[in-house]
Amino acid sequence: MHKKDNKLRAQVQEAIDAHPEMERYGIQADVVDGEVQLTGIVDTAAEKNRLNEIASRVPGVKRIENGITVSTDGQINDSGVAMEVTEELNAHPRVNMKNIGAKIADGKVFLVGRTDDPAEERAAIEAASKARGVTEVISRVKHKRTGDLSLEEIFHSQVRNDKED
Repeated sequence: MHKKDNKLRAQVQEAIDAHPEMERYGIQADVVDGEVQLTGIVDTAAEKNRLNEIASRVPGVKRIENGITVSTDGQINDSGVAMEVTEELNAHPRVNMKNIGAKIADGKVFLVGRTDDPAEERAAIEAASKARGVTEVISRVKHKRTGDLSLEEIFHSQVRNDKED
């Protein structure tokens, strides 16, 4: 490892360790040719994403390889993840559950529905990533500018039950 990489590793590690949300995890940073490699375990996808933000603020970082694992202390299945995601979406003031809902598969959250507000979609992504057990958030939200959706459109967009006879 070069002196430059050693110095950058120390700076990135210091930035992570100094962050109040991250100090309890024992995250490790390594640097090779200015590229940061993060390893460790956190509880939520939001914390994993936060580590990218922290490391990217350190001058000299060329690229980040985020090898962080999202894992909770206890067992959590998709129904538990769904409950937690719903709580987070309901709690966020910018998210209207009439517009955006979520489906969960193997810890991945798929946001579904329609909104005419890109900020609402970003808020839903942020909120869902805070739930325990979420490993990734994928938005499948469609954008519609024609006003309010009918209850039938909301139902079909969120449960994908369009094939009824």
